[in-house]
Amino acid sequence: MLALPVAAQAQDAPDQIVVSAQRTNATAVTGQGDLGALGNKMAEDVPFTVRSYNEALILNQQPQTLGQVLDNDPTLRTSYGFGNASEQFVIRGFALYGDDVGLNGLYGIAPRQLIAPELFESVQVLNGASAFLNGAAPGGSSIGGSVNLQLKRAHDAPLNRVTAGYTSDSHFGGSVDLSRRFGADGEFGVRVNGAFRSGDVAVDGEFRRTMTLGAALDWHDDNTRLFLDLGYQKVEVKGLRPKVTISTPTIPAVPSASANHAQPWTYTTLRDLFGAVRFEQDLGADAMLYVTGGARDGSEQGIYGGITVLDAASGAANGNALYVPRTDNNEALQAGLRVKLGKAVTQEFNFGGSAVWQVNRNAFDFLYGPGFAGFATNIYDAPVVDILASAFVGGDLAHPFPVSRTRLLSAFASDTVGLWEDRILITGGLRLQDIRVKSYNYYNGGQLDGVYKKSALTPVVGLVVKPVAGVSLFANRIEALQQGPTAPIDATVINSGQVFGPIKSTQYEVGGKLRAGGFDIGLSLFRIDLPVGYSVDAGNGLKRFGLFGEQRNKGIEFTVNGEPVKGLRLIGGASVVDAKLRKTSGGVNQGNRAVGVPEWTANAGAEWDVATTGLTLTGRIVHTGKQAVNVANTLELPKWTRFDLGARYVLVAADKPVTLRFGVDNVANKRYWASAFDVFSAALLQGQPRTFKASASIAF
Repeated sequence: MLALPVAAQAQDAPDQIVVSAQRTNATAVTGQGDLGALGNKMAEDVPFTVRSYNEALILNQQPQTLGQVLDNDPTLRTSYGFGNASEQFVIRGFALYGDDVGLNGLYGIAPRQLIAPELFESVQVLNGASAFLNGAAPGGSSIGGSVNLQLKRAHDAPLNRVTAGYTSDSHFGGSVDLSRRFGADGEFGVRVNGAFRSGDVAVDGEFRRTMTLGAALDWHDDNTRLFLDLGYQKVEVKGLRPKVTISTPTIPAVPSASANHAQPWTYTTLRDLFGAVRFEQDLGADAMLYVTGGARDGSEQGIYGGITVLDAASGAANGNALYVPRTDNNEALQAGLRVKLGKAVTQEFNFGGSAVWQVNRNAFDFLYGPGFAGFATNIYDAPVVDILASAFVGGDLAHPFPVSRTRLLSAFASDTVGLWEDRILITGGLRLQDIRVKSYNYYNGGQLDGVYKKSALTPVVGLVVKPVAGVSLFANRIEALQQGPTAPIDATVINSGQVFGPIKSTQYEVGGKLRAGGFDIGLSLFRIDLPVGYSVDAGNGLKRFGLFGEQRNKGIEFTVNGEPVKGLRLIGGASVVDAKLRKTSGGVNQGNRAVGVPEWTANAGAEWDVATTGLTLTGRIVHTGKQAVNVANTLELPKWTRFDLGARYVLVAADKPVTLRFGVDNVANKRYWASAFDVFSAALLQGQPRTFKASASIAF
């Protein structure tokens, strides 16, 4: 096969096939995304920061998880949420849980914990609060930004593509992607794609297996569009290298890059069946009615390992484990009407509502052994031990019952006024959100424990000014929303048990976007204020709980994407975040940095098509600044930088393009603590070791 391009160079057709395949394979970041209540918009037309990573990037970089796709984003970093394989994302210094990742604009429908990226046409990132745009996130995150996944759909051109891949050390797999349109005008579309991969990855003793399958059907005529998307995903992880909790006055040295301190009996099994349907009806040239809904049935179980370092110098640690069976049943619905009126002065009205229903059934078993003693281990040389005996059980392990039922209802309305041929766009809107959460007791058979039912109004104000072609200046004030706390049940707290209304985080942002010379450049300055609850002295030995504290994150983001010259594509940028604790209890830790928020992050990625040879060279630099490990700021992670390199080559076999890819992530095999983001404890996540990736695709 490698000899075929030499013989084909004298022919025009193979050369054209190679050049066409190179362009089709080009990775891209576009300034476009689904903005919920406002619909699918170009970045220059909205007062927010949004961008999308395309399916060619996913295919070429061969990521195994959503987090590895988002490694391309200079303003975002990936961590693990808990002791299991649960990716969470840090945007503008705040967490975005895997539970709160959107799918086709709906909450609760995407697989949770780990998401295989092969089914998605684009991964969209919105920087900033979004309570008006998308409603409150069910998991209570999405304060600093959100991620929305768009499933693949059939395009005009037919597609048959088969891919085989390898990831070190012994992880093999493949994928199939088929697409067709039928009918006199291509009104029927079908796309089916799936992937399977299995084997050990670069971390010693860590095994992963992923199976995923998706099907998309659509139909349209001149005024009506129907879409149906179905998906299945199953992910198994054995021997996951967990986060490391620190109980020492110093940070331990990083173990070797591929070292694994997990026990071989730890595992995670995730299974999700999900789908979405959408109906769109044009009511005229500038009016559309839409209804979209989706559901997910999720099942997971696992034995999750925990480890706490007791001596930083030797690496001596205490280990434990937790068994959790869990099922989820989620539904989501959104409907709305979008109308645009006027000519000299335009107005785009959006009216609608959304609903999310979620039922979480789970139980737990603390496998800590007698007296919660755990077992002795070491992060540098972990011995294999037997699974410890059960120490404490909550719920029904064999048949988990509901521990929470969540219902989110909202109604929204907005008006965007366009002046000067829409070169000035002024947006104002309101969303009324109702949050109801029922909690059930683990220890008395699942009896109702309490009900949280509160409402809140979240407004948005935005301005876009486009003084000249290619320049867009913007400003916004928007809020994030999450369930409010309950005052501690304590006789010394005078408002013990008081239920607080939803917490609003307020964001102010100004920025600009420039499209020129093949570049999309973005710059924004933001500030987000998050209220924090704690108890204060009320006199006479009593305390009062309230939202007296605050965390303020302010920063600057710069992004640059595009193709300045033909064949050279760039993805990069930087972010600086100053995340500070303010109004703290008794002034303790006042002004300290928030835990796990890098002082700054930066990415620089490039692709270069080498003339018309069919060869494309790729490279990426990922830099993350210092991070506070604890609230007192006595522990700090040093900055780190990672280098990735790769290449792909297009050749012709039997008049069909074949793309060969090879890449190395973390070329230097650098050992580093990647993240300290943890809301519960001082815990560190180790960066991935050097990883080799190779794949071959043929389109026919």
